[in-house]
Amino acid sequence: MHFKKSNPAKLPTISTTSLPDIVFILLFFFMTVTTIKNQDLLVDNKLPLANETEELTKTDRVIEIYVGRPKQEHGPTKDAMVQVQIDDRLVEINEVGHQTIIALHKMPEHLRKMAIVSIKADSKVKMGVIVDIKKQLRAINLLKINYSTIEGDVFRNLRNRF
Repeated sequence: MHFKKSNPAKLPTISTTSLPDIVFILLFFFMTVTTIKNQDLLVDNKLPLANETEELTKTDRVIEIYVGRPKQEHGPTKDAMVQVQIDDRLVEINEVGHQTIIALHKMPEHLRKMAIVSIKADSKVKMGVIVDIKKQLRAINLLKINYSTIEGDVFRNLRNRF
């Protein structure tokens, strides 16, 4: 016996009724997990170079401190004048402890004990300023300090300094 099909085989159409739901679920997911940092840099900040670097993976517990000369639009640029920026504010070195505590309290409570202070100092900042900042941090018991750098040849730091 020979059977003959009256209709040629057609593929069923794919239902796209749930496609807008899937798109909106993905959009909502990415909107909730993405964080946008809109912090303006108020100081000149050219980081020094280092041969061996390691990236901080858990950035939710990092308090960033920028150190450098203020940019032209934020104040006079004397060679000896160094400013510290925490969040969106320029602070004096003796205010670093207080402003860091404020930044620490903005963090979720379960991360406060694991907080890391990342000092992003300009390559031309004197080490004495960094030591003063470290004294302020030590006074409030923030002892986990990270020095941010850019990977590169360390000896270029010396050539750029002079």
